[in-house]
Amino acid sequence: MSVILVNLNRAELLRKALQSVLREARPGVEVIVVDNASTDGSAEMVEREFAGVRLIRNTTNKGFCEANNQGIAIAHGEYIALLNNDAEAEPGWLDALVRALERAPRSGMAASKVKVWEDPRRLDKVGHLIFLDGQNRGRGSGEIDSGQYDTMEDVLWPDGCAALYRHTMLDEIGAFDEDFFAYADDAELGLRARLAGWECVYAPDAVVQHHRGATLGVRSLRRVELIERNRVLLAAKLFPWSLLWLNGVFYLARLAAGLWAGMIGRGEISRFPGWKNKMRVGLAMLRADWEALTMLPRILKKRKAMRRLRRLSTMDTLRLLWKHRISLKELSQQSI
Repeated sequence: MSVILVNLNRAELLRKALQSVLREARPGVEVIVVDNASTDGSAEMVEREFAGVRLIRNTTNKGFCEANNQGIAIAHGEYIALLNNDAEAEPGWLDALVRALERAPRSGMAASKVKVWEDPRRLDKVGHLIFLDGQNRGRGSGEIDSGQYDTMEDVLWPDGCAALYRHTMLDEIGAFDEDFFAYADDAELGLRARLAGWECVYAPDAVVQHHRGATLGVRSLRRVELIERNRVLLAAKLFPWSLLWLNGVFYLARLAAGLWAGMIGRGEISRFPGWKNKMRVGLAMLRADWEALTMLPRILKKRKAMRRLRRLSTMDTLRLLWKHRISLKELSQQSI
């Protein structure tokens, strides 16, 4: 078993995340920290306080994808767990994830029950759902945890904040697509795995608490750009052509619903009060779409290379996306 944590300037959060993992780690579990050129003493703290942890010190910020890939490349475990530096694992987290995969041999991924650290009654996400333009959201996000997600079941993919992957699956399909840098990277990996015939199981007893938006901040325009850019890249790389041709229709429907939700103080856009801030969000999304267009030639080459991995037919893929879709109303009124 290997556990990978990627960090950038979050020494105090990283300390708590590591403590939560090492508190229950079984013999033979290796813990790997990949530090993206932190300037707050994070790497030095790991060296000083966590002698048994393997540390990779980058000289530049390589983002979530490349940094995790560095950890995966040196990991020895049969299973590879990811834990965000802004998440804290509750006792039994790792064991619950491993038990879930052992009970589901066709699954290459296991999803955790991720709760909101600031209000542990609320769910951050329990697996993921997707809208048909490529935008994804956490299943159950914002709901009060009253036991409605306490059954082990199939979900679309796990959130990269707290996930478990079979090493053999990653060897087969590859690790994170580094073009994504951060955000929707777990969606791309998860959907790529599903198209290759792997499944994902949700482990309700694998619980972590997550500080939401600690990476870039919930009001970061760069965060908005990456989320929008990467949903375009995900759709272009992995969606069936029959669905991809309709992408603009679903996108416009989502924008209209999001604007309406913002006017009544709901949804992601409500975090940007006033018309000037909303205009900035709109411009950020346009920049993101332009950036995605410039990357399309490279992404379409990767789409072509996906043919050798695909095990699901076009119809099976459409059924999978429809089964795990999020409604337009829920998507527009939910905050990430």
